[in-house]
Amino acid sequence: MHIEIDTHTHTLASGHAYSSMREMAAAAKRNGLKGIAITDHAPQMPGGPHLFYFQNLKVVPEMMEGVLVLKGVELNIMDSAGTLDLDNNLLKTLDIRIASMHVPCYNGELSKEVITDTYIKVMNNPEVDIIGHPDDSRFPIDYLRLALAAKETGTLLEVNNSSLDPRSFRENGQENITTLLKACMEVGAMITVGTDAHMDVDAGINNHALKKLEEVRFPEELVANSSLDKLLLRLKKNNRL
Repeated sequence: MHIEIDTHTHTLASGHAYSSMREMAAAAKRNGLKGIAITDHAPQMPGGPHLFYFQNLKVVPEMMEGVLVLKGVELNIMDSAGTLDLDNNLLKTLDIRIASMHVPCYNGELSKEVITDTYIKVMNNPEVDIIGHPDDSRFPIDYLRLALAAKETGTLLEVNNSSLDPRSFRENGQENITTLLKACMEVGAMITVGTDAHMDVDAGINNHALKKLEEVRFPEELVANSSLDKLLLRLKKNNRL
């Protein structure tokens, strides 16, 4: 299986990443991708960019280093109400919107029922395209409920290559992503594969994720970014449900 666009990457703007936007695009080109999504952390992540960064993304060209550049964000889910740290009026101006739970940002109950309910609230937001790295046992999930809601709302669930890296700080990524993929296959929910690259050497490198997809025999038709065109059609602003 070939991935045509990396849907989750970070640049220097995120505060704990190490490459420029142009360096990330050049790496995507070298690694045979047709596109890259720049999804820097939203403002409530410690060290993250100011609101003005996202308001000014309009100045970034659509094509860079020969690849399509999607201008986006990785939002922080702040509480069990599903509050995000950018408002929907701004999110409407971006190309791709990931929402994730991060330990420094989430302030809510951590039971499986509440975490799953919170993700479902976020997926019902028409300005959220992807749930980022739903694979960390610090945020326990009912994966069948998650997959059913993802299918119903047209939200993509991410298989995060970084979570499968043996160096990952997320807990039980291997086991949780296997469970996630099996639930998606059971109900027909779509996924996207993202590197979560924080440096250009990792942009477009999905070795761990592709190995996991092969291991569980995950069908390519449920991988949104196995085709750039398919991914673009799955983004909510292009496919209002």
